[in-house]
Amino acid sequence: MIQTLEEHITVKRPIADCFAYLRDFATIEQWDPAVLRARKLSPGSAEIGSEYQLVLKLPSGQSTVMLYTQIDIDEQRQLVLRGVGRNFSALDTLNFKALDPYTTEIHYCAELHLDWLPSPFAWFISPLLKRIGKNAICGLQNALEIPAAPAALGFKDAIADRLILPAALNFGRRGYLTQARKSHSTRADGKVIAITGPTAGLGLSAACELARLGASLILIGRDKARLDQAAKTIQDFSGCTSNALHIYNTDLSKLKNTATTAKQISANYPRIDVLINNAGALFAERQITEEGIERSLALNFLAPLLLTKALSPSFTQHSRVVNVVSGGLYLQGLALDDLQYCKPPFDGSKAYARAKRALLTMSQHSEGQLANIHTMHPGWAATPGVAKSLPAFNKAMHRYLRDSRMGADTMVWLATAPEVEHAPSGQLWFDRRIHTDAVLPNTTSSAQDRQKLRDWSEQILSKLMF
Repeated sequence: MIQTLEEHITVKRPIADCFAYLRDFATIEQWDPAVLRARKLSPGSAEIGSEYQLVLKLPSGQSTVMLYTQIDIDEQRQLVLRGVGRNFSALDTLNFKALDPYTTEIHYCAELHLDWLPSPFAWFISPLLKRIGKNAICGLQNALEIPAAPAALGFKDAIADRLILPAALNFGRRGYLTQARKSHSTRADGKVIAITGPTAGLGLSAACELARLGASLILIGRDKARLDQAAKTIQDFSGCTSNALHIYNTDLSKLKNTATTAKQISANYPRIDVLINNAGALFAERQITEEGIERSLALNFLAPLLLTKALSPSFTQHSRVVNVVSGGLYLQGLALDDLQYCKPPFDGSKAYARAKRALLTMSQHSEGQLANIHTMHPGWAATPGVAKSLPAFNKAMHRYLRDSRMGADTMVWLATAPEVEHAPSGQLWFDRRIHTDAVLPNTTSSAQDRQKLRDWSEQILSKLMF
């Protein structure tokens, strides 16, 4: 049986933006509800002959795999792809037409060949297929249209935040999948973005997506071999050139080395549009760095502050800083009487959460900073770091955890989305919404507490930077 689906939309975006977003067909996972996962199998930029693997959600609740090949690219006019699955195939055509410099019409046609279905049953399956096509094109329109402002936190979500446990249920993949908007369609061409911890997990996923959007990346990490491998992964994913990736090798827990590296970066890049403080780690045992700082506090709290301060000469009034924290901070306060966790017994999870709480607190009260500072937590994501640091949690929750792409979503969005430009600085974001950050009594902080934390951290950093 052959079934043809045709839809069209008109969006307020230049044709170049629309075509650039859809040229890499792997972005379909961001806008088509029927696609659970999409990845480009061919390394490099999307070209004729590029192959993609799609995991499709079937009406029965099961999934199936489909392989697509890009068979034609007519710049800013047409994209044609052929897909093959088990007992079915498809020919997808996307046509683009500029109605004016800021408006584009997109016509979508899918010719479906359902080898398993006899023609007399077309009446039965046709309405379902049309609904799937309608959902896909509506998703595309939503992906390309830029909201005037970020989505507000709903009443039910606000109550869930206050109760903690209901909110935590959305920390897994379910929370990401129920987001109304998952697209990254705003180009970052010409922007310089520095990101720490880009060799695996959230950092690598974010770096790949940012490179696909056209950004030049400064990759900051402690293992040169892994940085080189990450650069190759980013190039294969995005099609960017090696000139768009700049590697700086430093151990961020060693603050003196971090300060030196940051000064080099600032000297080499007079303008940095975004700094993403993503690097972090949970340590099972208490360790002291060469500067006399507890290692978790040094890496997860002081290093982001130091980088932000040292790179500030390169910031403009439009620059953004994205600090990555953890949902674990909901259960921990500042612990100002024992910042370096000297009182036994040492608990690595608590030390990590306390450091992230301190980072959030400093982000919220960053008066005088030129850049806009935003903080986000990724939810529960299946990353190499989680598998290593929390093996029991990773094993028990693995089927519910987000993949790295899902966990990095809000990070990429905060770095690139136009609607964030006028969002309030210092807020805690999760799944592209501002959330409550202090619920339990011991997690709130007074003005005196915040000043004490500021004085202590500035005293430490001033010795390292000058």
